[in-house]
Parts: sequence; structure tokens; C-alpha cells
Amino acid sequence: MIVSNPTINSLKKLKDSIYLLECVSPELAEISQPGQFFNIKINETLFPLLRRPFSICDIQGDSIFFMFEIHGEGTRQLAAKEKGETLDLIGPLGNGFELEGDYKTAVIIAGGIGTAPFPLLTKRLKGKKEILTFIGARDGNSVSTYGLENYSISTDDGSVGFHGTVLQNFVNSLPDIDKSRIKVFACGPNAMLRELQKMVNHYDLDCQISTECAMACGFGICQGCPVESHNGDKYLLVCSDGPVFNAREIKL
Repeated sequence: MIVSNPTINSLKKLKDSIYLLECVSPELAEISQPGQFFNIKINETLFPLLRRPFSICDIQGDSIFFMFEIHGEGTRQLAAKEKGETLDLIGPLGNGFELEGDYKTAVIIAGGIGTAPFPLLTKRLKGKKEILTFIGARDGNSVSTYGLENYSISTDDGSVGFHGTVLQNFVNSLPDIDKSRIKVFACGPNAMLRELQKMVNHYDLDCQISTECAMACGFGICQGCPVESHNGDKYLLVCSDGPVFNAREIKL
């Protein structure tokens, strides 16, 4: 874990409210892994008071990228940053995706801004595993395909791709996939992940999920991001035990 103040090199608007922020830090780019995150202090004032967690989206050379969607004042202020400003970062934090394993196909399932951690994962798996990506969003303006490959899109309103949820789209595709040789990587709203947990149990699929929640400290001191273990005998912390968990490990 490093406290750092890298310089912003670019900030691009990908869709109506989705942005891609690039900052330069050779040290952070060297050690960051898919599925880890950084806690970012938006500004030096007391509002927003707490740091915000952002998944590592991509790494290119000495640059590290964060994708985010405007949801409130914190992300609105982040979207107003300019090239040359610095970011107050703590990270990389948490445990990322486990890429190793005896599987042939990596199935990526992303709901909404849950696409954020997968460009780097895609990059690390490319050439080693077959990759199938399922993207779900409210509508076409909420779909980001940055850094993703071999993707199938679903939208709630049917404006782009399959008319329905990302999980419905995935289930419809299962007959064409060798279920004995796949590993699922997923990120999205908790409601989506809860349904996915039921699904992977039903089909007996290996699955890792990247969970989302507010994480004040980012490394376990505040104890503010508990998630119940599957058997109910203890609580795990999203920031330090996760944010990536085996789907069978926790209750959402």
C-alpha cells in the first residue's frame, strides 16, 4: 500500500456520465493487479469527507486508469479535474482476481459501471484463455466497452443488443459454452451478484465476484465494510479480505 500523488495526464468522457481518468505513476503501474482498487481523496475540503474506492481499470506503460460514473458530488468533482492536477491516492488495496486455474474460457459478466475492473483483466488473460464478455446496462448511453473483447451487450430498455438483463443473456448463451472448462469473473450491483450466486451454484461454475461498497479507510482499520461469510460464522471485510471473493464464500 502506497500513499501517492500522481499527476493526471488525461480525463476522457466515454459516455454521457462515464469517464476515464489517466494518471502517471510508474511505481503504481508496476505493482497494481486486476481487481484491486485505490481509495481516492477527491479534494482537500471536508466535503466529500471520506475517500472513495475506485477499481483499477487499465494499465498502459507508466499510466494507471480509473473508470467511473457520475453518481453524486464526489464523482462530479472528480469529473471536473484537469490535466496537470494531482490525485491523492492510497493503494493498491485489497485482493484481486485469481487468474490461474485449469479453465479454458474466462467469462466476464459486468453490470453497469461493473465493467471498470475488466479491461486490465482482459489484457492479462488475452492470449492465455478464450474470453467471452457479457455487458449489461440500463440503456445504450450507459454501456462502456472500453478495453473489452468478444462482448455481448444487453440493455434493460432494449435500445442496444439483447433486451433483458446481462444474466438472462448469459444463461441464453450457456448451451454454446463448455461449462466444464469456464471460470466466471463478475462485477456489478449486489442484486445482480446475488442472482449470479444462485446461478453458479445451480450450474456448478467456478466464479469470482468483485463486490462494491463504501470503504472509508480501505485497509481494514475502520471495520466499516463487513460482509457475512457463506456459513454465517464470521464477517469478512470487503476492503482487505476482498473486494474479490469466491462466489460461494460470502452472503450478499
